[in-house]
Amino acid sequence: MFGFFNNKVFDKGWLPPYEGHEIYYQQMGNPKGEVVLNFHGGPGDCCKESHGQYFNLKKQRVIMFDQRGCKRSKAEDIVSLNDTKRLLKDAKRVLDHLGIKDKVIVSGGSWGSTLALLFAERYPEITKSLVVYSIFLARREDMEWMLRDSALFYPDLMEEIRRQSEGENPYTHYAKLIFSEDLGSIQTAVKYMSNYERILGRTDAKFEDVRIDNEVINSSRIALYYAANRYFLEDNEILKNIDKIRDIPTLIFHNRLDMCCPLKSAWDLYRSLDNAQIEIIADRGHGGKKLKKAVKKHF
Repeated sequence: MFGFFNNKVFDKGWLPPYEGHEIYYQQMGNPKGEVVLNFHGGPGDCCKESHGQYFNLKKQRVIMFDQRGCKRSKAEDIVSLNDTKRLLKDAKRVLDHLGIKDKVIVSGGSWGSTLALLFAERYPEITKSLVVYSIFLARREDMEWMLRDSALFYPDLMEEIRRQSEGENPYTHYAKLIFSEDLGSIQTAVKYMSNYERILGRTDAKFEDVRIDNEVINSSRIALYYAANRYFLEDNEILKNIDKIRDIPTLIFHNRLDMCCPLKSAWDLYRSLDNAQIEIIADRGHGGKKLKKAVKKHF
């Protein structure tokens, strides 16, 4: 019925240079299938073939792109003219470049869920439905969870982060370190602040030295740059504008014991929408196989 499909990337390329950035994109699945626009997490991560595992690649054409400054996207300065609203414009440019004129399913997890929701609010006329998971709303309370409330479970780790921050906001402090020219300062920023959210949820959580290369440094720089700038959003911007997408069909998936992005964000989103379903997965951690399976079965 759906003809040719590919569980690998069947098309990739770069958008024409714009504002000093060349955006990398790739496509997976059925070239004639239902279009899904998927946002990767981070900030600072990249799109991966494994993200295709959330979808039915026999039926769907999944479009992804590396956000500004991320991995295969090219830039002389990775944070120049790099902010949330520009990422949304880039996503629309990808669709235009590929000649997508029909409504699309908009999807993403973690920071990708933030962008998916913001994209739908900016372009509700082209959003067919939303499929979001591991919800991050980028509110003040979400940042307070990371820098304050997570210490209820990891007081030893947060005490070390704050000790090194010397009374300064940790995101601001470590952002200064990660953009320095001193390798030791960069390693400190990656080891403590950039890595903290990755170890949340682990019962053996501890700070460890991590591999440092240009990709890791760039990813950490973008992550801390966005966090230090409060993700370039007004506080609670997504829920303040929820009327724009209130009736759009929305599927929400979240692990109950996600210590990086607590379930309350997903629940707050669900309670703010009129046409939403939520599935709470009996699992811990931020993502994982059970979450992917739960999302995919709906396609």
